Amino acid sequence: MKIKAIRGVKDILPPDVKKWEYLEVKAREIFETYGFSEIKIPVFEKTALFARGIGETTDIVEKEMYTFTDKGGEEITLRPEATASIVRAYIEHNLHVSPSVVKLFCIGPMFRYERPQAGRLRQFYQINAEAFGSINPSLDAEIISMLDKYLEGLEIENRNLLVNSLGCKECRPDFKEALTAFLGKSLDDLCTNCKNRFERNPLRILDCKEEKCKKAIKDAPRIREYICNECDEHFKEVLNLLSGLNINYEIEDHLVRGLDYYTRTAFEITAGGLGAQNSVAGGGRYDNLVEEIGGPPTPAIGFAIGVERLVSILNIKKDFENNPTVFIAALGERAEKEAVLIIDKLRSKSIASERDYDPKSLKSQMRKADKSGAEYVLILGDNEIEKGEILLKNMKDGTQEEIAIKGIEDYIYNKLKK
Repeated sequence: MKIKAIRGVKDILPPDVKKWEYLEVKAREIFETYGFSEIKIPVFEKTALFARGIGETTDIVEKEMYTFTDKGGEEITLRPEATASIVRAYIEHNLHVSPSVVKLFCIGPMFRYERPQAGRLRQFYQINAEAFGSINPSLDAEIISMLDKYLEGLEIENRNLLVNSLGCKECRPDFKEALTAFLGKSLDDLCTNCKNRFERNPLRILDCKEEKCKKAIKDAPRIREYICNECDEHFKEVLNLLSGLNINYEIEDHLVRGLDYYTRTAFEITAGGLGAQNSVAGGGRYDNLVEEIGGPPTPAIGFAIGVERLVSILNIKKDFENNPTVFIAALGERAEKEAVLIIDKLRSKSIASERDYDPKSLKSQMRKADKSGAEYVLILGDNEIEKGEILLKNMKDGTQEEIAIKGIEDYIYNKLKK
């Protein structure tokens, strides 16, 4: 029986891998200019970390985590998101002793058991950035600006920045009470999941994507009407700074994100070409999370980017094929042996080179050379070996020249530099 990949996961094949690498390289370039350093975190953690960090009444913890008991009897979970793990590392390694803001980012896979659909897989990849140690609204604006510059550099079009304030633990209870009173009058209009959320975590209803729920909450209380003066001033300053940075935004009153740890600033970036699941990145403040996981009181903010969704709308004019620069066509036993030496010298100069490992006629080798996308073809036979020369053909304009075999790697290297 043929074994296939598990439902909800996918192989990343060439040339798509090149697109992924491109996204990662660009992320590192942009993030490092903002003072962020890369961190590598484990793929699995103690289950308690996510239960405490994400929230026991969230859909992720209740229904979507890949959790198992290991051979030592420990409850283990494949990470469903990266923030809780980065916070754990921040605490465990005493990074909070730094006198300045600690800025970290990571790139890697996450795991959630949910119904696979377009833009949503059970193993998916994220680029995360997190900053610890400041409540200053300028950090909020800087984080959003960094994300915007990254997406702009990738030429992601039709971007839309949605922002909201979720208040703090002092002012949010008043909103929760008002929202519960409002939703209690229209429980029959909610989906089954939201009826369950009503008792345990009514704010999650605002995050529901079901059309009937969207309609039911259309006139629901707005959280910004209930936030305290301090949270209100913080949010206004974030908006002023975004305007000063020429970053367009739209206030979305029902934006709450899907995790319990968010406070104050919450944001999401949507993009065209993604259908109903059009969010490509999102994040916000989580000023209480470090303390809740066992660290000192530490304000923090961050975001996550969905790599699969980003790849699907990447429209940048760049060739992601892994084409060789030079293809060697060899005719005869002596030529084949010489070709092995030549190709090794070319690769030592970091010149991508390829050849036909089962050569037949020159015609068949030239067909393979053309199909490979090589810029140049080196043609070598017994006659060329006798003369100590090799034929170099430019595949773009068809021109040919005879050059010495000795020093061929330096000749082509200098030719490519021009």
